[in-house]
Amino acid sequence: MLRAWPGKPYPLGATWDGTGVNFAIFSAHATSIELCLFESEDSPTESTKIPLVETTHQVWHAYLPDVKPGQLYGYRVHGPWEPENGHRFNPNKIILDPYAKAIGRTTRWDDSMFAYQVGNEAADLSFDERDNAAFAPLAVVVDPAYIWGDDRRPNIPWHETLIYETHVKGFTKLNQLIPEELRGTYAGLATEPVIRYLKELGVTTVELLPVHHHLEDRHLVTKGLANYWGYNTLGFFAPEPDYAANPKGYEAVREFKMMVRTLHEAGLEVLLDVVYNHTAEGNHMGPMLSLRGADNASYYRLVNDDRRFYMDYTGCGNTLNMLSPFVLQLIMDSLRYWVVEMHVDGFRFDLASALARELHEVDKLGSFFDIIHQDPILSRVKLIAEPWDLGEGGYQVGNFPSLWTEWNGKYRDCVRSFWKGDGGTYAEFATRLCGSSDLYGHGGRAPTASINFITAHDGFTLHDLVSYNEKHNNANGEDNRDGESHNRSWNCGAEGPTDDPTILELRERQKRNLLATLLLSQGVPMLLQGDEVGRTQQGNNNVYCQDNELSWQNWEFSELQQKQLEFSQQLIAFWKKNPVLHRRKFFKGDVIPKAGEKDLVFLDPSGQEMTEQAWSVGYVQCMGVLLAGNAITELDPKGQRIIGDTLCILLNAYHDRLDFTLPEAAEGQAWSLAFDTAKPEAGEFGSNGKSESAESSLESPYPLAGRSVAVFVAKSLPTN
Repeated sequence: MLRAWPGKPYPLGATWDGTGVNFAIFSAHATSIELCLFESEDSPTESTKIPLVETTHQVWHAYLPDVKPGQLYGYRVHGPWEPENGHRFNPNKIILDPYAKAIGRTTRWDDSMFAYQVGNEAADLSFDERDNAAFAPLAVVVDPAYIWGDDRRPNIPWHETLIYETHVKGFTKLNQLIPEELRGTYAGLATEPVIRYLKELGVTTVELLPVHHHLEDRHLVTKGLANYWGYNTLGFFAPEPDYAANPKGYEAVREFKMMVRTLHEAGLEVLLDVVYNHTAEGNHMGPMLSLRGADNASYYRLVNDDRRFYMDYTGCGNTLNMLSPFVLQLIMDSLRYWVVEMHVDGFRFDLASALARELHEVDKLGSFFDIIHQDPILSRVKLIAEPWDLGEGGYQVGNFPSLWTEWNGKYRDCVRSFWKGDGGTYAEFATRLCGSSDLYGHGGRAPTASINFITAHDGFTLHDLVSYNEKHNNANGEDNRDGESHNRSWNCGAEGPTDDPTILELRERQKRNLLATLLLSQGVPMLLQGDEVGRTQQGNNNVYCQDNELSWQNWEFSELQQKQLEFSQQLIAFWKKNPVLHRRKFFKGDVIPKAGEKDLVFLDPSGQEMTEQAWSVGYVQCMGVLLAGNAITELDPKGQRIIGDTLCILLNAYHDRLDFTLPEAAEGQAWSLAFDTAKPEAGEFGSNGKSESAESSLESPYPLAGRSVAVFVAKSLPTN
C-alpha cells in the first residue's frame, strides 16, 4: 500500500520535490478521480489505484511520498455521461494528465480508445464500458534537475533576426555526417555538422515545427502514413519522444534541454511552433485521450444550442475554450514551462486568431493577449502569430497587438504573383518590399512586425514553386484533393522534372530572384528548411503525412544545389552587413535633414523618380529602389547614428531584357555591382565578396535581363 497524503493543488501535474511526488489535476464537473500507477509500459492495467479525495478550487490532488521519477501514471475520471450537455466522463478510460511533462507510453490504437461504442453516426451518444488501460497513453514522472551551466539566451534583436523553419527529424534524418543513432533527434540537431551548416548559412534563429507530443492519427496509421508535421497536440508540456535518441522515461526532456543549451552556445535561438488552438481529440466522434475525459465542457468550445458538438475554428474538429480561466492557465503554464524550464526563446502560434476569439468574433484585445502582455516572462520572448484561422473573420493579418510579429501571408502572395508575372501587383509589391506599412504602420508597430516568407512547411518548397503549376499530392491517399490549389506558382515551361537547359536555367534564376527579394525586403525574413539548396517534395504541397524521404532533407547536393547554397550564404552575408536592409523604422519617403536626401526613392528605367502617373499603370513589372544608407534615422546601442552603404536595387519581372539607367551616385562614389541573379558569376558574389571599390567599367544603362534582380552598392572611387 502506497501512502497518500493530501498534497497541494498547485502546481498542476506531477511534481517531484526530491522526496515524493505531488499529483494535481483540474476538473470542474467530475464526481471523483482516481490516480492510476503502472509498473511498465507493457502493463495491461494499473497496479495501483489511488482515489484523490482532496479538492481545492476544482483541483483534485494528493501527495505520494513513496513515488519517484520514472513512475508511469494516468487518471480515471468519474462524472456524468451527458453528451447533449457537454459531459463525456467515462472512468473505463485511462486519460493522459493534461500537464504531463513526459510521455512514458504513446497511444496504441484500439476501439476501446473511444468513450462511446464505435459503429454508427450517433454512436457518440452511447457509453462504452470496455477498459482501455492496455492502450492508453501514459505520463511519466520527471526529475526536472538539469545542469544548465552559464546558458544564456542569444537575445537577437528582431531587426537582426533571420528565421530558419525546420523539422527536428526531417532536417537531420539523412545527414551522413551525424552518428546514425542521433539522426532525426534533438541530439542530432545539436551536433557539430548541423550547427556548422546553420552558422555558415547565416541564420540566427531556428524555428522548430511542433515538438509537443502529438497523436498519430488512426486513419493515417491505417494507411501506413504518419502525422509528420505534428500539428495534433496531445501533451502541451511533453517533448515528442519520437524525436529523442533515447525515448524511454523522461530522457527526451534531458535531450531537449541539451539541444537548446548547445544551440545557445553557438549563438542560435530556438523558437517553437506551438498548437494551442485545438487538440488531437478531434470532434464528437474522436477518441478520449486527455482533456475530453478530464472535463470536456470546461476545456472545449461547444455549440451553444447543442453541446454535444464542438465549435471548430481550426478545421481539426475542436477548438480550446479560451473563455475558461483553467484553459488560459493551461496555456500560460505550458508557455512559461518551455521558457523557464526548457529555455526556449519564443513561439510561433499556429492559427493564432482562434486564441483571440472571445465569443465568436476575433478580438485582438482578448484575454489571452492581455495575459501575455502583462506576463513578466512571456512578454520578453519572441512571439509570432499565424494571424488567421478557418472561422468567419479569422484572417487578421496586421491586426495583432504591438508586442506580436505576424506571418505576413500578403507578402508571400504578392511576391509570388510578381515573379510569376501577374499584372496589377506593382504598387503592392513596392509596399511589401518596404515592410508593409499599410499593415503594420500603426499602433507603435515597426517593419519587424512582418515575418516575410516566400514558402513555409505548408505548401510548395521554393524549388517546387518554380517547377510545378499544379499540386501533386497523390501519395497522401486523398486523390489529390488535399492541399492548397491556388499556389501562385509557375513551372517555367514544363511540369516537374525536365532536361531542357533553358527551363532549368530559368528555374535557378527564379529561385535566386525569390531569395533575393526575401533578403532585400524590410521585415524579418524566414527561410524554409532546404530552400537554400533547392529541396523538392516532387510537387507535393501538403507533406503533413509524409514521414519519409519525400519530406526529409537530402544532404547529397548536386552541383546546381551547391551553387544555390553558396548564393544563399553570400546573399545572407550581404543582408547582414547592410543596415539599410533591416531598419527598425518605416521609410518616410522624404528628405532626411541630417542626410540631405530622401531615405527611399522608387525609380523608373530612365533612372528618374517614379511619377504618380507611372504608379497608376497596372501592368508595370519592373522597378528600381534607391535606399539611402546615409538617411537611416535609427541609433546604434551607443547612441550613434547608423550610417550604411547606399543600395540601388533593380527588379525585372518581365520576360525580356530592359535597359535601366542607374541614378547618379553621390559625389566621390560610383556604383559597384553586388550581384545579378541573371549572372551569378558577376559582381561581388562572383568574386567571393572581396570587391571594396567601385567598378570602372559598369555598363550604363545597365542591361537588366528578363526575370532578374541586380543590386548595386555606392562605393568610394579609388584615390590616386
